[in-house]
Amino acid sequence: METWKGAVVLAYNIQRENILPTERGFAYKMKLDAMIRQSGRPKDNGSQVGNHLKGKKSIEVLAEEERKSKNQIHRFIRLTELIEPLRDMVDGIRSDGKKIAFNPAVELSYLSKENQQLVVKNIEGLDLTPSHAQTIRMKELSRENRLDENVIYSIMTEEKANQKEKLSFKMEDINEYFPKNYTPREKSEVILKLLKGWAKRRNKEQER
Repeated sequence: METWKGAVVLAYNIQRENILPTERGFAYKMKLDAMIRQSGRPKDNGSQVGNHLKGKKSIEVLAEEERKSKNQIHRFIRLTELIEPLRDMVDGIRSDGKKIAFNPAVELSYLSKENQQLVVKNIEGLDLTPSHAQTIRMKELSRENRLDENVIYSIMTEEKANQKEKLSFKMEDINEYFPKNYTPREKSEVILKLLKGWAKRRNKEQER
């Protein structure tokens, strides 16, 4: 009975329209693990060919069932290797509004937990996120055991080709001026609205 309930919940989670990227990753991982257990295969050999799957690998069967490519399934599952702060960023649920795109997040999943922590430290301290190209370089350097705190900082502080000058605030500096339930986006909208009003008043004063 519990197995049946678990299967129903898992199927529902994957099909939800508003499912978060990491939720989908964990759902695919659970489903793939269930296939492996059902076939009696060792967990670390989940892509092994089995007769009961008509000669197909488990991940191939899962991809067909979910109407995704094997690569898509694999990339979503990679998100389960991220530490929680990075998972929250790729899901876009951080209270400070910090986000990271799907593709860079997948590349960061190949870093050690320690190096992932350092990436988070720099994202929070520098108030910027690494580009896809930068995360690919981090992944390659990690494989060569050449990635450390200084290298991560150096990569993340490089000027990006499309980087624009921006003004940022620390949340603790402006939180006291807003209701507690305001999101970062709502705070930004209020600030822009107030600036527009200020600009109009200033223009009127200059016209006098």
